[in-house]
Amino acid sequence: MNRVLELFKQITKVPRCSQSHKSFINHIQEFAKINNYQCKVDDTKNILCYKKDGNANICLQSHYDIVCLEESKIPKILETDGYLKAKDSTLGADNGIGCAMMMALMEEGKDCEFLFTSDEEIGLIGANNISFDLSSSYMLNLDSEDEGDVYIGCAGGIDICAKNFERKTIEVDESYSLYEVSIDGLAGGHSGVDIDKGIPNAIKIMSAVIKECDAYLLDINGGERINSIPRSCKAIICSQNKPVSSSDYTTITQIDSKPQNITVLPKSLNNLIYSFAQGVRGYDKELGVVLSSINLALITTKADHVSIEFSARSMDDTELNKLKEETLTLLECFGFKNSTSGKYPAWRPEHNEFAEKVLQIYKEHISSASLKAIHAGLECAILKDKYPNMKIASIGPNINFPHSCNEAVEIKSVYKVFDVLKNIVGKIS
Repeated sequence: MNRVLELFKQITKVPRCSQSHKSFINHIQEFAKINNYQCKVDDTKNILCYKKDGNANICLQSHYDIVCLEESKIPKILETDGYLKAKDSTLGADNGIGCAMMMALMEEGKDCEFLFTSDEEIGLIGANNISFDLSSSYMLNLDSEDEGDVYIGCAGGIDICAKNFERKTIEVDESYSLYEVSIDGLAGGHSGVDIDKGIPNAIKIMSAVIKECDAYLLDINGGERINSIPRSCKAIICSQNKPVSSSDYTTITQIDSKPQNITVLPKSLNNLIYSFAQGVRGYDKELGVVLSSINLALITTKADHVSIEFSARSMDDTELNKLKEETLTLLECFGFKNSTSGKYPAWRPEHNEFAEKVLQIYKEHISSASLKAIHAGLECAILKDKYPNMKIASIGPNINFPHSCNEAVEIKSVYKVFDVLKNIVGKIS
């Protein structure tokens, strides 16, 4: 078996959910020691490995955290139809394959800087707070998910959190019944690269169920991660009409107890969700990519409020700010108190000699290779700001449906991209 896949399978056994650092740091420190590399860890748990007396001119970079739909779950890897997948969990190929490629090159003794960044999946935290002095002139990010594409630009983004504190207790007569509505098992997916694929949003489906039976909403919780399209949602509702759903992934159960005095959430909450324009908001024909989008990612009922979280993205910082302000204004009209976090800049496409060199080498392996921009947040945008004189590009193998239980990486693509990577490292360093 290809050494990259062997190393990948090894690190899937190491806990790597976002904000879990210790086990992977220990693993890489030991790995670096065995292969005669120095290893540093900064305060944000980024890891840098390098040769003690080296003269590295290229830095290879991947984030080591993964999206875990179930905390601390170790993926059980399956190999089917030329792909690696995981049983009932995310696979962690995003960005574990990049980490494994770097480790394979460390075993070969390559004179590079190997940068493993932390907590990318929850707001690019490691990249935002990196404190290493890198000596390389070039950086190759390994977090892209389309073989043959050399990415030289990406979307910026911002997270929006809205809270509503309205509640009231009402009395209902015997014509009302309580129901538990559960939606689960949808495909899910990445809220950036998959946002234009028509993937159903569980929270939006739930709002349609509530709207169509004119129900009162007592409790609602949905979504998995801020950067994932929600695959599940659960609600308790009270209605005179039996709820129905057109989705095969919906389970509706009548609750035995009869309601009398019930505490309900404002109907404006569901009106907001129902009317919210989920998904693509603009398309860039020149780049051939989604320009702007917004994903309704999470909804949570707490003791004193309901919170809704959105992930907004744009290839243009001005458009991103416009989308943010429009959304905040809409939320205020529905009685929400708002905050924002996790903002990161767009990485405007940059044609330079490094990108052209990477493309030239790529074309030796795949003639259709091309320069692209991606509607997702890559750490390249932040790292370019941190290291303005460094030339940066991004490549990676075919990874389908990251952040979901359907995540899959194509085995042949891993082989191809690793050959490309070795060629790049050999010619650049």
